[in-house]
Amino acid sequence: MTHFLNDLRPAEAVRRALPAAAALLLAVGAAPALAASHEALPGNWLELTVSRGDSRSIDTHGTLLLCDPPEGHSRAAEACDVLARADGDVNAVAKDGSRVCALVYAPVTVRAQGRWNGRPVDYRRTFGNDCEREALTGAVFALDDQQVPEV
Repeated sequence: MTHFLNDLRPAEAVRRALPAAAALLLAVGAAPALAASHEALPGNWLELTVSRGDSRSIDTHGTLLLCDPPEGHSRAAEACDVLARADGDVNAVAKDGSRVCALVYAPVTVRAQGRWNGRPVDYRRTFGNDCEREALTGAVFALDDQQVPEV
């Protein structure tokens, strides 16, 4: 038997709609709380995202890189060190001039937003592929890299 909302008694209709309304209110209320919680973080931190693919098919990964102490992805200590030497400016990260990258177009867009030494950071750039991204930004956006075990 199919019931439509207008076939239900008012109290039953309200009871069925409450869980959806509560979920919506929680979702809407959580977004500003997350943004506010990031602003309250002590020390140097960046919210990092890496998007692979073109505008029609984007695969996005993200993490919160904390540098006091380093955590957020498998190469967080290296990323924090690279950023510290560049004073938090991703454009000033030392480039790996010895790296040779294939001319394969597999676009990768990166974004870093956060605070470094009390200053806001907002960096966004699209690279031709992952090799180019790592040659120009080091470990900062190495979100998918696996930690290599020490022997």
